[in-house]
Amino acid sequence: MEEVAVIVVDGVIYASWLFIVAVGLTLIFGVMRIVNIAHGAIYAIGAYAAASLVSLGFGGDAPPWISLALMVVAAVSVAVLVGPLIERGVLRWFYGRDEMVLLLVTYALLYIFDSLMLIIWGTTPYYVTSAYTIFDTVKIGHLSYVGYDFLLIAVAVAVGGGLHAYLSCTSQGKLITAVIFSAEVSSAMGVKVSRIYTLTFTLGVFLAALAGAFTSPMISIQPGVGTNLIIISFAVIIIGGLGSIYGAAVGALIVGICRSGAIHIAPQAELFVVYVVMVLVLLIRPEGLFAPMKVRRI
Repeated sequence: MEEVAVIVVDGVIYASWLFIVAVGLTLIFGVMRIVNIAHGAIYAIGAYAAASLVSLGFGGDAPPWISLALMVVAAVSVAVLVGPLIERGVLRWFYGRDEMVLLLVTYALLYIFDSLMLIIWGTTPYYVTSAYTIFDTVKIGHLSYVGYDFLLIAVAVAVGGGLHAYLSCTSQGKLITAVIFSAEVSSAMGVKVSRIYTLTFTLGVFLAALAGAFTSPMISIQPGVGTNLIIISFAVIIIGGLGSIYGAAVGALIVGICRSGAIHIAPQAELFVVYVVMVLVLLIRPEGLFAPMKVRRI
């Protein structure tokens, strides 16, 4: 029984930051119909930016509580600088073309950003440790967990709840929802779709950077840190349904718990079990568990 509890806790912790990444990815696809391969690189930029900002001017790590604030500032800065730059500077020139073209464009952006990160930050790993010690340890059975891990769960819940409230209760969020159903009809009704695209892409970039910033105290930040994550994130949104925010949450939980169970029971099947689950879901529901309803075209 204790092992089951440990598997669930480990799975939820992993699912929390995986959800923050995946929900940004699925939001961009839901609105813009773009499979953003560069999302993993943006996650890495968020981690690097947080590490740089936290250590800037402190001769090392900043004080713990200041570190948390600086990590949020880093995520916002990346979103403001990178989001509009990619969407307005690159992607808008390819709207209306085949989705495969946009896929290849974001794939090229992934390599461009990876090269830029090597130029700016080099190959030396970065570490941000002070924020990881901000909370006491939490004991579950015979195992102890760092309290910071549970902060990530709270951040994921806040992101999911905030995104739901934004899309459901604000005028701007309702415009985004309208564009999700039909960009053509929304444009005909006077909605500035180009502005919605910029806003949505910037929000997706912010979520990827936020995940990178808040996981930076837990990992060694080095080249390629976002590559494996983006592959797992695609598994999450495929299981949950491309374009579904709720599907991203359920998919992250499924992937997190399955991966955790494999690590504790059969470590060699850590990634294998994730893709087995994905295949099983696709066999039953080819569009994912929570695929958005398609509008019938006349």
